[in-house]
Amino acid sequence: MYKFAKTPSWLYLFKPPSEKSPAARYKKMRMNMVVITSIVTVLPLFFMFVVNSWQYYKSSKNESLASLQVLEDKTRHSIELFLEERLSTIRFISSAYSYEELEDPQKILRIFSVLRTELGGFIDVGLINDTGTMINYAGPYTLLGKDYEQQPSFQKAILKGQYISDVFMGYRAFPHIVLATHHINENGKGWIIRATIDTSSIDEIVRSMGLDSRSDAFLVNSDGIIQTKSLSHGKILEKCTINLPQSTDKTQTIEGVSSSGEDSIVAFTRVKNTDFTLVTVVPRKSLYKEWHSLKVDMLIVFLVSAFLIVITIFKISKILIHQVQVADSKRESAFRELQHSQKLSSIGRLAAGVAHEINNPLAIINEKAGLMSDLMEFEPEFKNRTKFMDLTSAITKSVERCRSITHRLLGFAKRIDVKIELLDINEVIKEVIGFVERETLYRKIDLQLELKQPIHLISSDHGQLQQVFLNILTNAINAVTDHGVISIETRSEEDGGASITIKDNGCGMNAETQKRIFDPFFSTKKELGTGLGLSITYGIIKKLGGEINVESKENEGSAFTIILPKEPLITEEEQ
Repeated sequence: MYKFAKTPSWLYLFKPPSEKSPAARYKKMRMNMVVITSIVTVLPLFFMFVVNSWQYYKSSKNESLASLQVLEDKTRHSIELFLEERLSTIRFISSAYSYEELEDPQKILRIFSVLRTELGGFIDVGLINDTGTMINYAGPYTLLGKDYEQQPSFQKAILKGQYISDVFMGYRAFPHIVLATHHINENGKGWIIRATIDTSSIDEIVRSMGLDSRSDAFLVNSDGIIQTKSLSHGKILEKCTINLPQSTDKTQTIEGVSSSGEDSIVAFTRVKNTDFTLVTVVPRKSLYKEWHSLKVDMLIVFLVSAFLIVITIFKISKILIHQVQVADSKRESAFRELQHSQKLSSIGRLAAGVAHEINNPLAIINEKAGLMSDLMEFEPEFKNRTKFMDLTSAITKSVERCRSITHRLLGFAKRIDVKIELLDINEVIKEVIGFVERETLYRKIDLQLELKQPIHLISSDHGQLQQVFLNILTNAINAVTDHGVISIETRSEEDGGASITIKDNGCGMNAETQKRIFDPFFSTKKELGTGLGLSITYGIIKKLGGEINVESKENEGSAFTIILPKEPLITEEEQ
């Protein structure tokens, strides 16, 4: 057995829907076309947008983090230079001056004046002996003679040779930092130069980073205590709201949440030779603002492009579906034309055979009736002579009527000879009107003539055109009521031909009837009509190279338009 491959389900999108309504079918077809084409065109564009956004995001993230790390390193380096510069100055004072010189109050005042003038940030400076007593001091406070033996600044300076303290209030009651250096001369005598620095100088270095109003930067110690001013993460000497891992000399970044609940990037690094960690908190939106701006621009480009693509698809699909409708209409029309031609051909062959078979017995009947009439002539004394003569006359008339019917059948079968001659359509119309004039007068039908003068003369068959016009006029008379209106209009065509329009205000036809009006044996008169009149008319017009069209509305009337060429489609020789 043969096995057929299963059709993928997605291919049914391309299959025309099975709705009975053509409008619904074309609408479904158009929607399928729009949806599929939109997906095929917009989806890759969307993927490109997503991929590019992700790539730009990673690139922007790396670049932004790198910039933040560079800024963090530069600021840390500036703080280190600030502290090292002042610590080195104090170290130089310790080694450049002897203990005796430093004990001189005037000398220490001059040193303090130079420090404040040249370097700035110094609050005071003092000399502490090796027992921890302040023996000389220059500054705004009364610290002379104060014992510092138990202070960390004394103990760690003795132990390490230098010391930088955390920020604290102390006796001065405002945030400051202590710098201390220990020096021992060649005689083994040691002393300590102790100075304090205002943290506002460090604040200025931190603020010089140029961060926006939503970002923050500050120093914390190893216990997480804030050492400098912070905008939103706590006050000086309070616990920082951000929990930081142990810092290193290399700048690190982590993702965190600011005190306002906003997602942020936290960069931190340890300041060398101190217990400080420089912390910088930047909101994610601020750090990635360039990427957000680019993403918005890309989104706008994507949406505008997608909108233009969809609009274009709608327009193109409308045009294509219209072309499909036109093509389907032409194909259906051609199919009906072929079907109709096949019907006519079949009926024509049948009609020719029937007419031929009927004509033979009709000829015998006609001869016998004529012979009976002749015999009656030789028998004048025959008592039923008048009655027999009437009967034979009725037989002869019936034979003539049958002969007329077979003649029309032969015409339908194209067995009647065509005689092409130069005709004036107006004259042919007038001749046909003579055939129906009595009936129109009897029924008081208003017969209106609009015959163009002069009109193009055409080459065609006089007898067959009479039959065509007579068939259509007869149908029009049957369609209208008494006192109805029938109009006949003739016009000259630009190609040298002529057109005839026969219009009535009768009962009209619906769309279904119009489709079948030229089918053989189709009749709206039921048993009163044969359904051959318009079929024969259609065949004659096509044979003569013309066209016939009908426009009709129910209860409003019908209009038949016949267009005849200047020269017929066939010649007498071709018949």
